[in-house]
Amino acid sequence: MEEITFKILVADVSHKSFAQQITDEMANSAKARGTGIAKRSIEYVQTKIEEGKAIIALTGDGRWAGFCYIEAWGHGKYVANSGLIVSPEFRKYGLARKIKQEIFKLSRLKYPDSKIFGLTTGPAVMKINSELGYIPVSYADLTDDNEFWKGCQSCVNYEILMSKSRQNCLCTAMLYDPNAPKNKLAEMALRKDFNKRIKLFDRWVRLKKFVFLKLGKSAKSFLSLFI
Repeated sequence: MEEITFKILVADVSHKSFAQQITDEMANSAKARGTGIAKRSIEYVQTKIEEGKAIIALTGDGRWAGFCYIEAWGHGKYVANSGLIVSPEFRKYGLARKIKQEIFKLSRLKYPDSKIFGLTTGPAVMKINSELGYIPVSYADLTDDNEFWKGCQSCVNYEILMSKSRQNCLCTAMLYDPNAPKNKLAEMALRKDFNKRIKLFDRWVRLKKFVFLKLGKSAKSFLSLFI
């Protein structure tokens, strides 16, 4: 693998020119995965950059490599780290983890008392979240801000979400609560082997897809999820 140097920093107005590239890759990635992601306009991404609520990764020679931004809901009671995306040519360098770490730090700096949550179908993101202190929770533990849930309307799984009265979907909900008692976190934390074996996350996602999408697999195929 070619050795490449990356700069991971808080985005500013000098990075607004990357907004088109970022939104295009968000759409392409969602299409490739066959799962939804809230669509964001170029103007929306540029606003996040102007507000200092985004992290951007660039190569040493100035090429865009990755991005993530902060959204606040419920008058700042809840914060989401959204739109995590890495350019396809740089997806073997551990950038997603580094970007998530930096956007988490920025969220804690700007919203020190807010709960930070995320919805994802990606096992890799679930593992990274776990390393940062997130725990799996029910949808009822997330914000009830309608503006947040409106963002799911562009997701291919939106009908599933609504059929479950916004209480479940293919995405797994994870939450970091800065004010939660440590013993509660320890009690609810993911099993140690989940932290070490990403395949267990992947099996969980596959099982959820089986249940919600009713894939009609044979009993033998279903049992293979756990073998």
